[in-house]
Amino acid sequence: MDVDTRLPDSNAPMNLVDVNGYNIRFLHYLDKNMSTNKSILVLLHGIGASADRWSYVSPTLSKYFQLIIPDIVGFGYSDKPTVEYTMDFFVGFFENFLAKLGVERLSIIGSSFGGFLATEFTIKNPQKVDRIILAAPAGAMRISTRILDQYIMAALYPTYENTKRAFRDMAHEPDNVPEDIIRDFMNRMRLPNAKYAFMSTLLAMRDSQGLSGRLSKINVPTLLMWGENDRMIPLSYSKEYTEIPNSELLIIDNCGHTPFVEKPLEFNKIVLKFLKV
Repeated sequence: MDVDTRLPDSNAPMNLVDVNGYNIRFLHYLDKNMSTNKSILVLLHGIGASADRWSYVSPTLSKYFQLIIPDIVGFGYSDKPTVEYTMDFFVGFFENFLAKLGVERLSIIGSSFGGFLATEFTIKNPQKVDRIILAAPAGAMRISTRILDQYIMAALYPTYENTKRAFRDMAHEPDNVPEDIIRDFMNRMRLPNAKYAFMSTLLAMRDSQGLSGRLSKINVPTLLMWGENDRMIPLSYSKEYTEIPNSELLIIDNCGHTPFVEKPLEFNKIVLKFLKV
């Protein structure tokens, strides 16, 4: 596995902001030697994850962008309100989050659920987005897979054994799953309302409006990135996303569902090339 030898960035600049009355945790990287006018890149994590999931790639990306990584409402260490988590709810949250930070234009990288959110946001707000990178985005898959079922089991019953099994099966090389990712997931899924937010979001994705016929509204350059061996959201589900007119599909060899964890050096190289750094 092509793993960066650095440890995850434990000194990431953590911030809190009030969005719609909810406390939202986010990481904001801004190089002191660079202007605040440098382009903004927002990273959106998957279901059950947090901003910290990007810690294997964020130190490098922060050298080139003003990097903003939220714990999406309902996840990470952000508030987890007892509301109906719909895709409209998440898009509205993301719009207000960006407005609160004064972000008017950005590029987005979204993983899995975060890729689905980035897609829905861009369909509604194409004028705000420069480029998007979707890493195995959700939204097209309407039935579960065995690996997703195991992940759901780990979320509902976050024992060490369940969590380790879920993350090992999600990866191409199971023996290289970082221990910190397993422990962090367990800790977060034991927080109040975490299980509710997870399941409500899962239902929101299942019951959301179909993407077919709407993806043509995305007119920004789009990179679809898929692990060749992704068994959580298999490569076959990339077909619907190729309806985006200005899109290209890049398949990463020997990689599962999370290339930014499994192949961080290759991931960053691809991202920087696509974003024309």
